[in-house]
Amino acid sequence: MTRSIERGTIWLANLNPGKGTEPGKTRPVLILQDQALLDAGHPSTIIIPLTTNLIDDAEPLRVRVKAQEQLARDSDLLIDQIRAIDNRRLTSGPIATLGAEQMKNVNNAVLEVIGLTLFVS
Repeated sequence: MTRSIERGTIWLANLNPGKGTEPGKTRPVLILQDQALLDAGHPSTIIIPLTTNLIDDAEPLRVRVKAQEQLARDSDLLIDQIRAIDNRRLTSGPIATLGAEQMKNVNNAVLEVIGLTLFVS
């Protein structure tokens, strides 16, 4: 089965085993990786895990995503937990797609958390 993975979509991924502060279990993840790498069939994908353990006013460490499509509950993107996973960890999806404004908020939070805001004009 060939699955089309697209930047800005939310998939379910098996993140077990989690270690320390890493989120584990099967959970929604946002596809963050550049579309060119995805289209090239790169074997791993950069993702941001989601959690339903909501914390208000936690940006840039978290960005809120409202329940939509098949994402049943409001969730927070765990911006400080960005990581690459093997594509075989993606179990099903997409279950939702973020809009342009939501992705802009995610991009800005990522730049801030990894310390690149000084280099972006």
